[in-house]
Amino acid sequence: MNVTEISKGEIKDKTTVCYHCGEDCKDEIITLDAHSFCCDGCSAVYDLLKENDLCTYYQIDGPQGVSPDESFFKGKYDYLDLPDVAQKILEFTDGRLSQVNLLVPKMHCSSCIWLLEQLYRLNPAIRSSVVNFPEKKVRITFDSTLIKLSQVAELMTRIGYEPYISLNDVQGKQIGKWNRTRLYKIGIAGFCFGNIMMLSFPEYFSLGQDTPDPQLRLVFDLLNLGLSLPVLFYCASDFFKSAWTALKGRYLNIDAPLALAMLSVFSISLYQIVAHTGPGYFDSFTGAVFFLLVGRYFQDKTYAGISFDRDYKSYFPVAVSVITGSTETQKQITELNEGERMLIRNEELIPTDATLLSPQAMIDYSFVSGEAEPVERRKGDIIYAGGKQTGTSIELEVLRKVSQSYLTQLWNNDTFTKDKEDQQQTLAARINRYFSVTVLIIALTTFLFWFFVKNEPETAFLSFTTCLLVACPCALLLSSTFTNGNLVALFGKNHFYPKNAHTIERLAKIDTIVFDKTGTITRSGDADISFIGPELSEDEQIMVKTLAAQSSHPLSRMLVKSLSNVIPSKRALTNYSEVSGAGMRAIWGKREIKLGSAHWMETDATRPNPEAGSSVFFSIDGLVRGYFEIKSKYRADLAYTVERLQKEEFQTYLLSGDKPTDQPFLSSIFGQTSHLLFEQKPEQKLRFIETLQRQQGRNVLMAGDGLNDAGALRQSDVGVAVSDNINNFSPASDAIIEGSKLVKLPAFIQLAKSGQKIIKLSFAISLLYNLGGLAFAVTGSLSPVIAAILMPLSSITIVAFTTLATNATASRLLKN
Repeated sequence: MNVTEISKGEIKDKTTVCYHCGEDCKDEIITLDAHSFCCDGCSAVYDLLKENDLCTYYQIDGPQGVSPDESFFKGKYDYLDLPDVAQKILEFTDGRLSQVNLLVPKMHCSSCIWLLEQLYRLNPAIRSSVVNFPEKKVRITFDSTLIKLSQVAELMTRIGYEPYISLNDVQGKQIGKWNRTRLYKIGIAGFCFGNIMMLSFPEYFSLGQDTPDPQLRLVFDLLNLGLSLPVLFYCASDFFKSAWTALKGRYLNIDAPLALAMLSVFSISLYQIVAHTGPGYFDSFTGAVFFLLVGRYFQDKTYAGISFDRDYKSYFPVAVSVITGSTETQKQITELNEGERMLIRNEELIPTDATLLSPQAMIDYSFVSGEAEPVERRKGDIIYAGGKQTGTSIELEVLRKVSQSYLTQLWNNDTFTKDKEDQQQTLAARINRYFSVTVLIIALTTFLFWFFVKNEPETAFLSFTTCLLVACPCALLLSSTFTNGNLVALFGKNHFYPKNAHTIERLAKIDTIVFDKTGTITRSGDADISFIGPELSEDEQIMVKTLAAQSSHPLSRMLVKSLSNVIPSKRALTNYSEVSGAGMRAIWGKREIKLGSAHWMETDATRPNPEAGSSVFFSIDGLVRGYFEIKSKYRADLAYTVERLQKEEFQTYLLSGDKPTDQPFLSSIFGQTSHLLFEQKPEQKLRFIETLQRQQGRNVLMAGDGLNDAGALRQSDVGVAVSDNINNFSPASDAIIEGSKLVKLPAFIQLAKSGQKIIKLSFAISLLYNLGGLAFAVTGSLSPVIAAILMPLSSITIVAFTTLATNATASRLLKN
């Protein structure tokens, strides 16, 4: 701790609150840097934050800190360093970088989020910490060689955010936590609203206006005031906190007009009680808060439902090779069971935590940690989900079932994908940007008119309040979220899997489609294959199949399938390497064997007839033995798909790393030879996409296999990985489509475009609600409670409309 002047024992006056946590200093006051603290824990946290230049924390939400747990003792979290416990709590570790996702129940405001995401400044061994506020969780990536898991937990406890670690975490189970705070607030607001209405019945029906006992009316008014106080200070607190945070950040959010409206109606009600000019509008105030909270709860449940569908119900069309005895079969990753043996080839994703059965492996964890350097693992080591094998194929034993939610989170991790989502460019953001300012101007104009022109102060305050309430843009925000959320679910049902809602908005702008050839417009694993050259011996065929089996490239898969009667060798290949779009090499005993293109052979290999099909050469110690001629079979609906795209005025291109095989056939489909580009290396594909975007201003969708065109997928506005039940899951892609559903690509694009129209229509419906309500509000003839009822009603209408409209549109576009 810094050497700072601290004094204790001052007598606390009734107005002293703790500078850190905001609680009253009930016993002795601790003074530090002219600030008062209620306990040693709060002063210690302040000193820690000051030492690390983090006192900005107190400028966000004021004294919103959390006092450190008094039950904490040194060594409390030592059990987290036990290997068996750490293994079950950590999401990932490569021996150096580790990742853990901790529940923090005391997280409650923007200050908490800010501080928890600054942990790296408190200890440099913490690489990053990302907060998931709705779930009250923080995902922490740390260097386990410099800081232990127990020390991470201790650091969080020292600043007041003790992680909740239960027996379920240690047992590897997850139990959903449900924050009931909003339900409590709804319940209290509803109770107060109902009782205030009951006490106000005489006012509603003009009963007792001439009562000889004015004290009785005053008692009722005071009771109404008392019932409204918990609604103001507790139930409505979230609105005020959110609005204040936004104002300090010099912008307006949707809670700012709402908070102002609540303050306005409460103030005029308080004025009437004090001045004895009326009973106030406490029924309208509490009713407005009650219905606003109900509307927010409805939105939260809607968002949660969308999130659940996205994380747990959707699945990627990714299969993995499973070995049973000596038989290799394909199995959906969601159907993997503990104890099954997986075969993972070069550059394939490891879909779940597993134990390595092969002698060694080189695992690339860049998808998880951002670290590109492969990590060596030995037999018996645990390999974590999200890694990719680099090198020869490996066998693993499944430790636990696939966590679809975890893979989804990895796919959406902005750290490892190009940031294509500009929040200010989304449709909702563009339309909603100036909405709050417009509403405030209308409300203020109405207030000034009634106050100064009509000289009716009460009507001015009521009109001001109802304008702010009825024009709240909650439904505007909900329309975009729910429409895109429902579209994500509809796309998933039809085997097209967008990464997120932003992908759908970009998909709607597409005007150019670029196709890869092998594995995209051709049927993966379906081809006529013949060997041109001297007949291969049995040993040479074993070499070919063993080497080809290491790769996940479509041509390698075809070769392996064509040699189904050949049993691959169990011999461990050494010095294995593979270059995308070129070929692979390895050492077989003391001999170098290679499979790939003619250029890859580094010799004067006889080039085959370009019209004959794809060619895969085979050489031993630099001597070319011949080549496999592979005549791919195109997808049956390719011509129809391209024709539909061109009729809808999309530009279509073909980029292929192969030689110009089948050019006459492909020209008859794509129409222009200038739109057919062959012998394109991965970097050339990327540059071509970039040229279309920058020089021609095109919005490009790239459809590829996700293997040797990852750069082009990343560069494109929407990168679509085409999958035929193989493990080619690519973090560079924005969407995944099953190969058999490629024919529906034009319909998927049209559905995305229709989705944007539905959002605009839902905006129009919401605006009709707002304008209709404003028409009554500005005249002073709309009650605040009716204005508050219109808000959730408009949200329900929007959800119903977007659901019906998107379902009907999807049914119409995708029925055939």
